[in-house]
Order: sequence, then structure tokens, then C-alpha cells
Amino acid sequence: MASAAAMPVRPFVALLLALTPATPAVAGGIELRLRRPAPVRDASLLQREMLDAHNRARRAVGLPPLAWSAALAAAADRHAQELARSGRLFHAEQRAGDAWQGENLFAGTRDGYDYGEMVRYWVEERRYFRNRRSPRFSRTGRWQDAVHYAQIVWRATTEVGCAMESGRTQDFLVCRYNPGGEIAGRRAY
Repeated sequence: MASAAAMPVRPFVALLLALTPATPAVAGGIELRLRRPAPVRDASLLQREMLDAHNRARRAVGLPPLAWSAALAAAADRHAQELARSGRLFHAEQRAGDAWQGENLFAGTRDGYDYGEMVRYWVEERRYFRNRRSPRFSRTGRWQDAVHYAQIVWRATTEVGCAMESGRTQDFLVCRYNPGGEIAGRRAY
């Protein structure tokens, strides 16, 4: 089963600040910057942030850490580029006969999120997760509400690789997992 895409919702004020021009405003004689600076984009920072967040979530439920895979990161990068070019969020098609890779996707306002915020949306799905057989692992009855977290804590998964690309208006984060999780009828751990 493919993971549903996360469409993060920011509080109105944060969204307003992200859409406001970067020109300073003056309030009571104090200059205020209405927009935070763009997040730092760096491949080694992306790798560190993704591994740290994934492995903290796994450690919390007693699972071994994931290793970074350059091959998975390259596959994730190819798909992230495709998403950025199209401006749409969709899962990659995987060829029959290839080992199935799990995939988590994120899309958000360009330069509006740092890597930690992106992965945090997936990890925070743990509040809806219960360790039951897939696809019945969501407390809400909707597997989509916990599917990203389920992939992160899938016991059989040993590797992850991620990439982020910017489109005209959105950033697209793709993480690939080997072996993929969320196998129907099985528990995450």
C-alpha cells in the first residue's frame, strides 16, 4: 500500500507571516521582520535531520536505527525532481520485478519549512498510530492518518534515503525505504 501524502496545515498567523513580503514593519518604533529567513538547504544537513528524526522515533519503540542509503537518496532525488517540475504531489510508480521501496512524501510552501519541520509532520502521526495489522493501524479508522509514521517504525525496514527539491511555489521532500513497509496483514513491530 502506498503512503498518502502529508499536506501540513500551518496556523493562520504562521501562514500569513510566510506569505508576507520580507520588508520590515515598524511597530512602536521597533522594526519587525515579518518573514523568517529561508531555511538552510544542504544535503548533509538533510541526511542528518532525516536520520536523527527517524531513529529517535524508532528508538522510542525499541527498534534498531536505520542506515542512510545513497542509492535510496538518489531514487528519492529523481522523484523529487519530477514532483518539482510538475508542481504536483504523487507517488512514484515502481516497476514490476523491482524490490518494492516504501515512500513518504511532503509538500509545503517553498522555503516555508526546514527539514526538521518536514519530517516532524510524519513523526507526529504517532498520536493516531496503534500497532495493529496493516492497514488497521490508525486510531481514527483512516490509515492515511498514520501511514507515514507506520513506515518510519516498520521493523523490517533497515535503510532510508531522502531528497528535497524546490518547485516554483512548493518544496517537495521524498524519503524512500528499504524494504518498504505497510504490508497488508502485518504489524509494524
